[in-house]
Amino acid sequence: SDEATVVLGVGKNMVNAIRYWLQAAQLIAPAQSGFETTPLGDKIFGKKGFDPYLEDEATIWLVHWLIASNPELATGWYWFFNKFHKPEFTSQEAASALLEFAKQNIQSKFSATTVKQDSAIVLRMYARSKGNTRTPIEEVLDSPLSLLGLITQAPGGRTYYSRALERDALPIGIFGFAIAQVFEAMHISELPIEDLMYAKGGYPAPGAVFRLTENAMITKLERLIHQMPGIFEIRETAGIHQVYLLEKIEPMEFLEFHYQDQLQENVA
Repeated sequence: SDEATVVLGVGKNMVNAIRYWLQAAQLIAPAQSGFETTPLGDKIFGKKGFDPYLEDEATIWLVHWLIASNPELATGWYWFFNKFHKPEFTSQEAASALLEFAKQNIQSKFSATTVKQDSAIVLRMYARSKGNTRTPIEEVLDSPLSLLGLITQAPGGRTYYSRALERDALPIGIFGFAIAQVFEAMHISELPIEDLMYAKGGYPAPGAVFRLTENAMITKLERLIHQMPGIFEIRETAGIHQVYLLEKIEPMEFLEFHYQDQLQENVA
């Protein structure tokens, strides 16, 4: 709104940036009178939301998924976490790979400089800063997404790492939400585990987005089935391990499972 700069205490460019990232994270959406909070945004950050002050690290995992699964508004982020699988790389290699992806997949005109900047922003958003005492303070402030450890930077600063790991810190409720969203988007009731590990077509893959090993993916699926029984099942069909959706469920129910469980723990 016109009062945003005053209410938020930031300049007009920053207001535009905040609006963009709220859309990229699927927390607000265009409406007839400007923008409105999405049901998901209201559920998490509303006045009676699950985590209005971003105190639960699960919400950061959730925001990461929502950005990395949004190819329209966060193309570079979608590409990096779904299509770029090099565990060790330089910023130049990442920029070149994103530019190649853009050439093959983006029909409209785009600037190569902008694509390279996007690649640099992805790395800066997820890797902790290596600033020294002479670095301006605004350049060493890290994004909350850097807490997830999905991208790390070598001490020398030239090499980056983004490796598949166990990711014990990833909550089962957030993992379940991502799996349920994929099933909902694809309108399916069964899917090979491999397709949840590696993105195919235009759909995101939770295993890739969360940088999970194959063993970690199966372990988390088994925990999800154990903690929320009767929804998913793993079966082997013709030598292929598949996940079956036994009962249609709203992805939001997995978030309620996580946050309500957290509320009960805090009360206890």
